[in-house]
Amino acid sequence: MALKQLLLEIIRISQVSSILILYFFVYSGAEAGSLNSLSILKQNNYLALMRHTLAPGFGDPDNFELYDCNTQRNLSTEGITQAQKIGKLIKSIGILTASVYSSQWCRCVDTANNLNLGAISILPPLNSFFQNLRHEKKQTNAMRRWIKNQKLDKPTILVTHQVNITALTGIYPSSGEIVVLKRIKNSSLKLVGTFKL
Repeated sequence: MALKQLLLEIIRISQVSSILILYFFVYSGAEAGSLNSLSILKQNNYLALMRHTLAPGFGDPDNFELYDCNTQRNLSTEGITQAQKIGKLIKSIGILTASVYSSQWCRCVDTANNLNLGAISILPPLNSFFQNLRHEKKQTNAMRRWIKNQKLDKPTILVTHQVNITALTGIYPSSGEIVVLKRIKNSSLKLVGTFKL
């Protein structure tokens, strides 16, 4: 009986170890290929959602004004450098220009500008609804419609906020993290991978 219990325990440990090893390789592969996941943006029907880079703080000040950056939470020097590094990395894989869209928030506009991938276009549905969560469904649906109606025939990057990306994908991105999606035939979105410094 003792031998049988010992054998069962060895089998159980082996199964757990196999799961852990499998997880390790799947996870490591995703991380190792994260920069490569961005190169797929050269193909049709792919896009990237990017959370703005480092901006110390949480939410926005009580005196927040959309058209006054002095009332907003803005990028730190590190956040500006982070955006510039990401832009250079994107160029290093052959994406020299892109269709770049941004939330109206200054930290997103500054992130988009510092990518240095071309002129940016303001896209209000990318605006944060962190302070007004009742807008989540409306804005997320607006983004889905926007994505559905785009050609997506060149690299496309949408610079936005954590809440917007989470609502659209279920992923909680860190500052500067990029989530790559594929638009599939029924206009739904499929996760391709993520990239972060």
